[in-house]
Amino acid sequence: MLKVSKIHDIGIAEVIYISIIEGNSNLRSLLGWHLQQVGYVTHQYGSIQQARNSLTTNPPTLVILDSDLPDGDGLEFCQWLYQSHQALILMLSAKITEKDVVKGLKAGADDYLKKPFGMQEFLGRVESLLRRFRVNNAPLVLDFGDLKIDLVQRRVEFRGEFIDLTPQEFSLLYVLSQAQGIPLSRSELLRKAWPEAIENQRTIDTHVLSLRKKIELDPRQPNLIQTVRNVGYRFNLEILQHQYQENFAPKNYQSKNQLPNSPYLGNGRVTTEKLLAKQI
Repeated sequence: MLKVSKIHDIGIAEVIYISIIEGNSNLRSLLGWHLQQVGYVTHQYGSIQQARNSLTTNPPTLVILDSDLPDGDGLEFCQWLYQSHQALILMLSAKITEKDVVKGLKAGADDYLKKPFGMQEFLGRVESLLRRFRVNNAPLVLDFGDLKIDLVQRRVEFRGEFIDLTPQEFSLLYVLSQAQGIPLSRSELLRKAWPEAIENQRTIDTHVLSLRKKIELDPRQPNLIQTVRNVGYRFNLEILQHQYQENFAPKNYQSKNQLPNSPYLGNGRVTTEKLLAKQI
């Protein structure tokens, strides 16, 4: 079975998002299941309209595109994807002549797979395309505004201050931050954060608790790393980028003793209870 590749030299499994646009619901589900089994996160669409409405808010790294869709021409949609998005495109088609393949590639597809195909060949094509993407687009620093994750130095900066994290906490934060707000189960977090480790899934809870103590305003009522009941955990980037900036931006306080007592703003006298009341 294929393994999810790691970012070079830092030992963290990548979180890759793949959109599947396929009119055949059975094939769409089958492709999604196999991709999820090797560690990818998938979004599935049965029509061009569904995909077009969602791709902007859920930008994928790779699009699996059927050339024959129920509400439009897959080749025309491929051209639109190529011109308006940065995603790789793997086209699937029952049209198998050389002329058909050339049309697909000229429309913007990075690869063309003829139907019917074997699942191992399909996964191999996906991995080959993503390997190309990793080499050309490996980031050095992930910048989420107030949160910056340096993948080379393995350091985390939050609101201008460096946070001292253990290697396990760093890997966990990286994986959560890359999930685009999607909840991840404990088993997914364990596999993606420490792919070569053999640990109990409950170890995730211990590391989440420790991480919350370092980056949450109130670890007892976490807003950044949220617990999703019966699923696992999600990282709330909306809070990080918007709500925290609105609620906790420095005001024109008359003295230093009036500055909020917050890990995001520095020392002061205002209590945690008063800060939390601002969010209600």
